[in-house]
Formats: sequence, structure tokens, C-alpha cells
Amino acid sequence: MSTAPLRIALFSGNYNYVRDGANQALNRLVAFLLGKNVQVRVYSPTTDTPAFEPAGELISAPSLPIPGRAEYRVPLCLSGRLKRDLKRFAPDIVHVSSPDPLGHGAVSWARRQNLPAIASVHTRFETYPRYYGLAFLEPMVEALLRRFYRRCDAIVAPSESMAQLLREQRMNYDVGIWTRGIDQSIFNPGKRDMAWRSRLGIGADEPVIGFVGRLVMEKGLDVFSDAIAELERRQVRHRVMIVGDGPARGWFEGRLPDATFLGFQSGPDLGRAVASMDMLFNPSVTETFGNVTLEAMACALPTVAARATGSESLVQDGVTGRLIRPGAVGEFADALAEYCARADMRNAAGQAAQAIAERYGWDQVNQALLDTYSRIIAQRQRGAVQRSSPVP
Repeated sequence: MSTAPLRIALFSGNYNYVRDGANQALNRLVAFLLGKNVQVRVYSPTTDTPAFEPAGELISAPSLPIPGRAEYRVPLCLSGRLKRDLKRFAPDIVHVSSPDPLGHGAVSWARRQNLPAIASVHTRFETYPRYYGLAFLEPMVEALLRRFYRRCDAIVAPSESMAQLLREQRMNYDVGIWTRGIDQSIFNPGKRDMAWRSRLGIGADEPVIGFVGRLVMEKGLDVFSDAIAELERRQVRHRVMIVGDGPARGWFEGRLPDATFLGFQSGPDLGRAVASMDMLFNPSVTETFGNVTLEAMACALPTVAARATGSESLVQDGVTGRLIRPGAVGEFADALAEYCARADMRNAAGQAAQAIAERYGWDQVNQALLDTYSRIIAQRQRGAVQRSSPVP
């Protein structure tokens, strides 16, 4: 067997031009792989004003801004220039992280070269149309995703609940786990800063309900704001802290006029903000894992979340937080009201959550994906190829 360094071609629709949980996980992966003497080449759209410096060597892919969401770009294709670059790089495996035209082109190229291709699933794209009044498109989107993922040798999901959903959706025969880690030097209860809270005008005895994430409608901003309105109607004492930015910020500020909006936060500032909350409220159903939920757990916070993929693998209902039927505003308000009223319940759930979060380390989870690469490559070298699905 060859002793040459493993060579991986990674394709991303957004590697570093807008910061989100998915591309931060990909950058951590690349940094880990480089430290293991693995050669990685990344292909992604780029901009002149990236959100952060990329890990590894980044090759710019042709792209256009998405209409109505100009901060994001859609890759156009696997151009001749990229194909020539790929040929020179000669990867052992292709990893695609988004089912966009660039990802489709990369998988097609890998199949023509008789190379294995693996896809990581980072979000539930099939749920997005419902947030824009186009729910009738969801079956079509799911069918398109199925066609894409079935052309790969394997797919990996960030949580067991998401992996099970992918199996039920018949996306691929080989569905593995590439979960997410936590930087416990940033996210821990010791980062709680009551003096900082006080400077924001939040009293020491006021329970803070937090939200962390991109301010886009698919994060469940409508459900969040409706549940907060219900707490206000019930006269439940609380404060709201919002961490994040995005195109729906103006709408969200209008719905939550008394909330504290901190904008985008990162590193130690983000750790301080999360640890200084009293609970996290995450009503989204689009996440495949929920990095923010794990960060809150590491800070010893309970989480009130939608019973959906990702959250179901992290939150133990009644132990580390509450899992509520998606969209059930009254039930979300019930859970939040109980945590607001009972500090003892918050503390017990937070301690249990922190104990679970301690199991997640980046090196361990990235090593698991490296092992998956090696397994898929070995299968292909033995002559094993992906089976064609009998399901249309």
C-alpha cells in the first residue's frame, strides 16, 4: 500500500466569505488534516472581503451572488481551469460539502476519474422553501438532493438523528457520522460576566433568554419572536439577548424592541455572551447538528429547542433542556417560562448539559472523518463501487 501523503480535494459553496458553523467546521477539519500530513486543496467561491482567513490552500471558483441574498454566492460550475488544477493535484478522494453546481461538477469529475467521492451534509436544504412561502417545492428539492447524494460513495452527517433522517430519505446506502467539536477554552461557565451584563442594563436576577446565529428567517425567527411575545403577554419576567447578524435583523429588531442585539460576536467575546445568558432558545428545524446548542451546553446552559434533527442528538428532554414540537409557540413559551421562574431547574439542566458537552473534542471528531476517508479509498481500491439504488 502507498505511503504517500493522502490527497483530498475539498469543495465548498462558502469556505470563508461569510462566517457560519458549517464553514468553520470545514476550516477546522483542513487545519487538522494538514497537521496530520494530509495534503488538502480547497475549491470555493471567494470575495475581496472574506469573513476570515482560510485554512489551507484556497482556489477560487467562478460564482455569482444569490438574488435577494447577495452576501452568499452560488458556484457556477467546475470550470476548465479548476479541472486542470485538479488533474495536477491528483487527489485520492473528493469531498463535497454543498449540493450546488460546483459540487455536482466535482462528483461527476471524480466518477470519470474512478475516484471515490464523499459528501458532508451541513443543513437541511429541503426545509428552506417553507420559510419563503414555497413549501410545495420541498418534495422536488428532496428528490434533487437524493439524486446528488446517491452519486457519492458515502455521505456523513453531523448527528445520529440527521443520519437516521438521511437513511429514511434514502439518500445513500453508506451514511456515517462526522459530528462537531467544541473549544472548551472559549465556551465554559467561567466566562460568565455579570459586570458585563450589568453594563448592558441587565439585572443580576433577570433571567436572560438567548439566541445565537445568523439572522435569517430559516432559523425560526418568527417562532422565537412569537414565543417571546407570549411570555410578555403572561408577564413572565425575562430579558432577551440576540447574538448574530444577517438580512433579517431589521425585521427581528422590529419584533423584539426590548431585546439586546449584540451583532456578530466571535472568539472570547462570543464565549462571554453565551455564558452570560441563562438559557438558549433554538427553534430552528434546519440545523443538522446545532453548533450553538453545543456551545451553550458547554457553558452550562439549558436549551429549549425544536424537536428536530441535530437538537434531538444533543438535548435530553427534561434533563439538559426541553425539546418542543416545531412551531408550537405556546409549548415553547411554557418551557421558557418554567426556566425563567426556577433558577434551580436551570442550574440542574445546565450542569447535566455541560457534562455531555465535555465529550466533544475537535481532534476526535475530525480523526473519525479521516478514518472514513481511508475506509472509502480502501473500498474503491478493492474494486468495491457504490451500488445503484433500486429506488427511483
